[in-house]
Order: sequence, then C-alpha cells, then structure tokens
Amino acid sequence: MRVLLLFAASLLFFSAYGQKLTLSARVLDNETQEPLTYASIGIKGKPIGTISNLNGEFDFHFPSEYRNELLVISMIGYENFEAPIWSLLENESRVILMSKSTTMLPEIVVTDSLTGGEILQIALSRVEQNFPMQPFMLDGFYRDVKKVGGTYISLLEAAVKIFDENYAEPRNKSKLRERVKLVEVRKSLGYDNKFTTYFGQRNLLEDLLLHNNIRYRQIDADDEFLNNIVREKDSFYNDQEIYVVSNTKDFFLQVYINKADYSILHLEFEISGDSQEKRRNLVSKFVSFKKSIDFKRYDGKMYLNYITVTSKERWYDASTDQFKFETELVQHLLINHVLPNPLSRIGTTEKMRNYGLQYQDYPYNKKFWDEYNVIKETPIDRKVLDDLEKIAPLEKQFENN
Repeated sequence: MRVLLLFAASLLFFSAYGQKLTLSARVLDNETQEPLTYASIGIKGKPIGTISNLNGEFDFHFPSEYRNELLVISMIGYENFEAPIWSLLENESRVILMSKSTTMLPEIVVTDSLTGGEILQIALSRVEQNFPMQPFMLDGFYRDVKKVGGTYISLLEAAVKIFDENYAEPRNKSKLRERVKLVEVRKSLGYDNKFTTYFGQRNLLEDLLLHNNIRYRQIDADDEFLNNIVREKDSFYNDQEIYVVSNTKDFFLQVYINKADYSILHLEFEISGDSQEKRRNLVSKFVSFKKSIDFKRYDGKMYLNYITVTSKERWYDASTDQFKFETELVQHLLINHVLPNPLSRIGTTEKMRNYGLQYQDYPYNKKFWDEYNVIKETPIDRKVLDDLEKIAPLEKQFENN
C-alpha cells in the first residue's frame, strides 16, 4: 500500500510539472501608494517576463517548475524588488511595494564632465556591443485599439514570434528586417466598421516594429542635434547607475543609458505638428505621436522588452475645412520570452504578410489565450470593452470573427 501511495504521489508531481502557474499582483510606490506603470516583471536569470498595466497590476503566467525561483520587479528610479515566487503565491493580498532608490541623493555632484550629447553619442556607437549580434527569437503579444470621436471601435490582439539575425545597421531603415510569425490572432467585429479605413489597411505590427529607433538607427546624431541634448540628474535602474539625457527642441526625446557599458535601457519620444494628408473628401491633420521603447538585459545583451505607440489625427471636410472627428490608434508590443540562438527560423511561407493583420486571422483558441501573458486590463480598458460590446460580448466576437 505504501508503494502504491508513493507511486500515486509521484504521478501527481509529474502531472503538475510543466503546467503553468499564475501570479497576480499590484505594484505600488511605497511612499505615495501610486501605481507603477510598465514595471518589468520577470524571473531572475530566466528569459520570460511581463509588465504591469496603467493601474500597476499584472497577471504573470509561468511554468510551475519556476515556483522556487526569485521574482524580480524593476522600475527606473526604484530599487529592485526580489522575493521567492512561492512566498508571493501564498500571500493573498499580493500588493508589492517598491522603494525609490536612495543611493543617488538629490545633492550629489556629477564628477565626470561628459555632456548629454557625448553620452548619447557613445551609447549609439555601442549598439553592436550591447545588443545581440547573433540570431534570436522573441515571443510577443501585440494589441492595437482604434478610437473614433471618443468611441472605441475595434480591438485586435495577436500572439507572435519574431526572428531577427542581429542588430546590425540596416541599409534600408524603412524595410522590416525581422521575420514575424502569427501564432494566434483575435479581433473584434469592429474591424468591419467603415471607420477603420481611416487608419489605413497596412500592417500595423510591421509599422510598430519599424518604430524601434535603436534597431533601425533612426536617431540622426549630427552635431546640431547632439548640442541640444541635455544631461539630467542621474538615476538608478536594476540596481545600477544610469544616465538620463533629453531633448526638448522641436520634439521631446528622453533616453536612459547604463553608466557601466552605455547600453540603452529606455527611450521616450513625443512630437506634435500640423502635417496633413487628403483622403477622399476629407483631410487628416496630424495631432500628436507618443512612443515608449524599453529594453531588458538577458545573458549580457539588451533585448526589446516592450514598445507602446499612441497617435492622433483630426479629420476635416476637404471643401469647407469643417472639423468632423478625431481618430486615435494605440499599439502595444510586449515581449514575453527571449530565445538567443534558436534552433529554428521562421520560414518564408510562415511569416506574416505585409497587409493588415485583420486579414490574416486564425480560428479563435480560447484555451491558448487563457494562459498567455497579455497586458492586464485596466479601468481604461473597461471603457474599451463597453464600447466594443455594444455589438456583442467580446468572446462571441472573437469566436464569430
């Protein structure tokens, strides 16, 4: 009987091994109790992770064999949070408080003489040293949401694999170098809405990847530009000192750079303007464009962690110049898993096409999405769902689309 019990217990162990666990928590500032947005969540030494949402919340799905590993949460200007995963799973409140770094004091004197432009120039010159120069594969989650006149009209989400040979400077900076495979796609019925044509029929995920200024060397570091770069107060990230440099002339650019090796950790970009384009009987006038790009170190190299882009346009009657409506496109790409030197590649027949993802969809697989790392919903997303579900419950839309 004892042998049978041991055998049964071993079966239970092996059936649990390889399954996924989910850790749900909220990340807050220890002093202000404010939510920490886009904090990086991962397992120490492992190539998987996720990020917190606008409310500081996250759902992190990971293999059960990692339950005894250390969870690490990183945020610029904060001390790393580390704790055994099993201890967090047993904590019902699961509110994680992070403390601002006290190592760098406000009154600290900058001891080196590097200017902001010099720091950025060095960082850009060392991209091939700090970023992967060997083939790699990324597992990612893509989402785009379209809004017209204050109402959200469509949602598309995709699980993707992204293969790239390296971070060598491309000859053509407007041609996608990565090969992308669509694993799963789900979309709302709103993609058939007539207003979606105002966002164009191009592949929006391809556009988003081309917004990686570091991968595609899209920062023209001439003397005039570098002279406008200001060095701000140094900060801390992932227990290391970082430079913070910025530009505010014509557009806003802020770059966070590791002091030890000049690797680029994070980039913020924002621009507004009055450029315009005529489509049919309407004229679109560009309002604003905002972008965040984040990188995460694994095995000594920096890999993409996430990209977020928000763009707004206003539409006017071409004849009377009367304002008609405003459109807003919000895009996210979150990297869940990094795989350096993969054994397989993405073949020509597997890669996504260069037209809209809404035309490249697959049968809806609910079980897959239930265990997949996505950006957790926020109260803002509730507004998105309320608008989209005026047609039908979103799950039904996914199933019927």
